[in-house]
Amino acid sequence: MVRVDGNGGAASLIHVRGLDKKYTRGGEEIHVLQGLNLDVDSGDFVAFMGPSGSGKTTLLNLLGGLDVPSAGTITVAGDEITHMSASKLTGWRARHVGFIFQMYNLIPVLTAFQNVELPLLLTKLSKSERKQHVETALQLVGLGDRMKHYPRQLSGGQEQRVAIARAIVSDPTFLLCDEPTGDLDRKAADEIMDLVGRLVKEYGKTVLMVTHDPAVAQQAQVTLRLEKGSLVGAPEGAAKP
Repeated sequence: MVRVDGNGGAASLIHVRGLDKKYTRGGEEIHVLQGLNLDVDSGDFVAFMGPSGSGKTTLLNLLGGLDVPSAGTITVAGDEITHMSASKLTGWRARHVGFIFQMYNLIPVLTAFQNVELPLLLTKLSKSERKQHVETALQLVGLGDRMKHYPRQLSGGQEQRVAIARAIVSDPTFLLCDEPTGDLDRKAADEIMDLVGRLVKEYGKTVLMVTHDPAVAQQAQVTLRLEKGSLVGAPEGAAKP
């Protein structure tokens, strides 16, 4: 269950309290997030919507340990990440977070297999174990027959499937999706969202997603809206039926 009122239990998978993020530009202090509370349980699928500049991507970056808050705490699976050193955060991200971006971020000179394998090179898995993990992930996203293809040989939808395989190959605790369908046509976007929905329903993945597309947001169990750094118009802790 998702809660934004600060009454969620500390046992939530993701436990955020009093989260603030501000920047200084030209001597002016800009508050991107202000006093945000959020609890997300394992297996939840949450969509964040809101106008540009409302803090959606900043929130995802903070939850993924890519940025540091100005105030407040973020606890994920019992780890309080807001005061971790940079080196510990790198290891924590490798274990716990799968990132899916709008622009895929695939390396053009690497095959689909090699792109998906990249996160596993930071682990202690053997070459044969890495191969098994990569093949399983690519089969799951429907690209078992495209392992040796390079990004230029794939459609946009297929590239995003490779990116999803890369995000799940290490079996992370949760997935962070920043406009995962923003560069796709409607048909490809629907196929990607069907895949993300399967990851939640069939594999119990926890997904937090930023989107501008209402049709995409409807696929989530809960949609939260960010405006001027605060969560507004949020449901009363209840997921969609």
